[in-house]
Amino acid sequence: MFLDPSWRILTVGDGDLSFSHAIARHIKPTKLVASTYDDANTIEQKYANNALSALQQLNVTTLTEFDVTKPDSWLRLVDARFDVVIFQFPLIPAFKGEAAFKANTQQGGMNVLNRALLHRYLDYASQFALDKNGPMLCYITSKDVKPYREWNIEGSLNQGLNCHYLGQMPFDINLFPGYKIRNVDRDKHVKDTSGITYVFSEKTDNNITAKLTLPAYLGDKHCALCRVGPYMAQEDENKHLLSKKHKQMEKFEQDWQAWLAQNNEE
Repeated sequence: MFLDPSWRILTVGDGDLSFSHAIARHIKPTKLVASTYDDANTIEQKYANNALSALQQLNVTTLTEFDVTKPDSWLRLVDARFDVVIFQFPLIPAFKGEAAFKANTQQGGMNVLNRALLHRYLDYASQFALDKNGPMLCYITSKDVKPYREWNIEGSLNQGLNCHYLGQMPFDINLFPGYKIRNVDRDKHVKDTSGITYVFSEKTDNNITAKLTLPAYLGDKHCALCRVGPYMAQEDENKHLLSKKHKQMEKFEQDWQAWLAQNNEE
């Protein structure tokens, strides 16, 4: 992940705030605002080694109870504007009980809910947080394993938005000493799974593109949904399109298109 120290940076969904603290200590950006979904008491109770007080000691503005899916949260930024907004390893937490699960998945399963979370993040970050005179970057860092790679982040996630997928770059946790990738809702951190930072912006003519790559599976003779290819022959493609894996990915995509249509965001 590339971060320019001259940038104004906003982090969102930073559970224990250790990522924001690592940025403050090791990147030392011009401006940093950190935010997290939980309230201060929950952070202290959930994460024994959180960075809330450490950020306060560094005079870093920290916003708790910041929900990226709610415009009211973004409006708390008032007139603050940023060059990049970063969402690290987003994931909707599991619902407690069958009733809660059914109530929250009426418009699709967990795959759709996670896509909707990121779709709204891209939308609201562009609307409310990014400076129109800057690079207007949205970063999403995610794991390169299931179920995360099934969200089609580089495909239809931004459909209906003015925010374009520019490319991606590897995320190296070693550049952020002290950062712990947390399990959602638990005071445990996960092993350093391979991470990819996907980069979006309303501006396609962007200096950051020189540091990004486009994966081969977005090219010809590949299946971008399943990230497979290249096909050696038409027979290979036909076989893949009939596979269980591809059928499942098609169903995820159909559910996502239905969500977009129902929410008037297509």
